[in-house]
Amino acid sequence: MDFTNNVTDLGDILVVDDEASVVEVVSLYLKREGFRVRVARDGRQALTAVREQLPALVVLDLMLPEVDGLSILRALRGDTAVPNVPVIMLTARQQETDRIYGLELGADDYVTKPFSPAELVSRVKAVLRRSAGVMGSGGGSGQRPLNFSDLTIDPNTRLVTVRGQNVDLTATEFNLLWFMASNPRQVFKRDQLLEKVWGFSEYVDPSTVTVHIRRLREKIEADPSNPAWLLTVWGVGYKFDPG
Repeated sequence: MDFTNNVTDLGDILVVDDEASVVEVVSLYLKREGFRVRVARDGRQALTAVREQLPALVVLDLMLPEVDGLSILRALRGDTAVPNVPVIMLTARQQETDRIYGLELGADDYVTKPFSPAELVSRVKAVLRRSAGVMGSGGGSGQRPLNFSDLTIDPNTRLVTVRGQNVDLTATEFNLLWFMASNPRQVFKRDQLLEKVWGFSEYVDPSTVTVHIRRLREKIEADPSNPAWLLTVWGVGYKFDPG
């Protein structure tokens, strides 16, 4: 049965995995939902595919021949010629260290193998919504920029300026910062932030929030070890202090 007829084109997804069965099933589910799918079987093919035609999102397996997934992610996030294309990692359950490292490198989300293809498609849609800024946590057209002394957050251009310098954030990092800054001094638990910013909290390690907070501090705080804006409320969660 052909599931790809009469569906809306939602964008181009690059699936990077060397397991034929995974690629086949993931591609089928994505196409059925209206996505176009390209496939790369190893890391070198993936880098070439992204640079030749920027996809809307990359589904990236960490265990790849030639060049591993973490190296691919590091190359993408370090390449100024390539915008912050959203990345969802596929990881084995025992790869907790690699998952955390991948989030620190700038991955937007992860799904552990074995996984439900329907869940992966839901994650893809959620990440793309965050990237487009259509969720309430991500700001949107017509909303005014937030200004806090040396920090400006513009939801229309999705541009963050710190001490007069533009700061390059991933879609998830921007949405997390915007949501917290839009609710100054309010303390949020990690599962609350997962629900409000990521769009779900089930099946996601709360350490995902911790990693993104740490990355944001490294990018916007003058002293990440002694933050002025993104504060930890010990035993509870995090809050944004407008100063």
